[in-house]
Amino acid sequence: MAKTITENTLFYGDNLPILREYIADESIDLIYLDPPFNSNRTYNVLFKQEGGQDSEAQIAAFEDTWHWNQTAELTYHELVTSAPSHVGQMIGALYGFIGPSQMMAYLVMMAARLVELHRVLKSSGSLYLHCDPTASHYLKIVLDTIFVPVNYRNEIIWKRTTAHNDPKRWGNIHDTLLFYSKSDSFTWNPVYTEHSAEYKARFRNVDSDGRRWSDYDLSAKGLSGGGYTYEYKGVTSLWRVPPQRMEQLDAEGRLHFTSKGGIRIKRYLEDTPGITIQDVISDIFPINSQAAERLGYPTQKPLALLERIIQASSNPGDIVLDPFCGCGTTVAAAQKLGRRWVGIDITHLSIALQKYRLKQMFPDVTFKVVGEPTSISGARQLAEEDRFQFQWWALSLIRARPYGGSSSGKTGKKGADKGIDGLISFIDDNTGKVKQVIVQVKSGKVNSRDIRDLVGTLDRESAAIGVFLTLEEPTRDMRTEATT
Repeated sequence: MAKTITENTLFYGDNLPILREYIADESIDLIYLDPPFNSNRTYNVLFKQEGGQDSEAQIAAFEDTWHWNQTAELTYHELVTSAPSHVGQMIGALYGFIGPSQMMAYLVMMAARLVELHRVLKSSGSLYLHCDPTASHYLKIVLDTIFVPVNYRNEIIWKRTTAHNDPKRWGNIHDTLLFYSKSDSFTWNPVYTEHSAEYKARFRNVDSDGRRWSDYDLSAKGLSGGGYTYEYKGVTSLWRVPPQRMEQLDAEGRLHFTSKGGIRIKRYLEDTPGITIQDVISDIFPINSQAAERLGYPTQKPLALLERIIQASSNPGDIVLDPFCGCGTTVAAAQKLGRRWVGIDITHLSIALQKYRLKQMFPDVTFKVVGEPTSISGARQLAEEDRFQFQWWALSLIRARPYGGSSSGKTGKKGADKGIDGLISFIDDNTGKVKQVIVQVKSGKVNSRDIRDLVGTLDRESAAIGVFLTLEEPTRDMRTEATT
């Protein structure tokens, strides 16, 4: 039986078996997931039936593609025969409507994982599923079935970009977040956003201490429920507050005596906490090419977006889970806000980026990684299975940031890396300038020519240091070439 997670943990691997093996029932306070959308495919392709028997393959979380293959077929049968009956009936009905398409593969894979996520969520917990309009309506049916419709809380719209010129349709500029709780008794903390400039402009008056205020009516005339009739400092009216409260407001300097002999109440700008968060988010912008937090990961979400969700639906010390954790925005936000966290991803690229990011943002952070090689034999096995996964894992051992293949977002498609697999930045103690360490990783046979190639890359890039990271023992000629 799975045990409750007691320390911050990154898991490498498929999140479905990891959830079943490692995450205990009702042990998680908040779940955020940002699974692949299929958004890089047209709507018609998603519904095109796929014939033939594809070989079973892992699905990379950042690869943004799903197929109706042997894995999808097996998962579908498992849901129909072993999941709660209402879930099996729902997925069977969707299959009858959609057929064996990429969209159906996506929904089957998501349903299996959402069943497990519902299991591990505490009764006071909440789940946010980040998706796009291509599949959000189907995912809402799946979520309604698993979480029951009464626990649906919000469809949140995030305006992720300013404008799109999409041919023959309205510009597609938003993502959808589906917010569900596990029960009617769930964690909720009021979160406020800043008032608009128009609202702030109403506070035109300024006290001697610099506090800005606007004045509001104290009369109760026309209000249901009546008020209090009395005279205060020569003004008789039907007031909203009793005499004792009026005297208190006066003593606090909260009354404004108008030039026409009226009395109004001061409302200070600093006393208004802001606007409670709404289901349309337009004040958090996407990661652009100039953003300081940008890691080059294709589906990276802004830290501010995750901070808002975590603040609203969890408390310090709670456990936050992201089963498709990508470059680690959720775990970074959780760490920043004093929550414990669990992240799962199926690529070593993701785990490498998260280790780099966490150590950079929080130098003293401690966490455990489960699923990485822990021996030379494990490293060789990983290299044989996927040399790019090996490369990303190896880079993480020396806290080098993946370069080149990381931006393509496709497993096994490294792209033009210019002879650079990873980078380490540092500040030169003598000059104070930022300089680069170039890292090359090799998992196969190596010789002295590899060292000469690295030297050429160093010269071309004007880098300060070169690191050659190899699974095989370096030859004598390689050592000689490096020394030379």
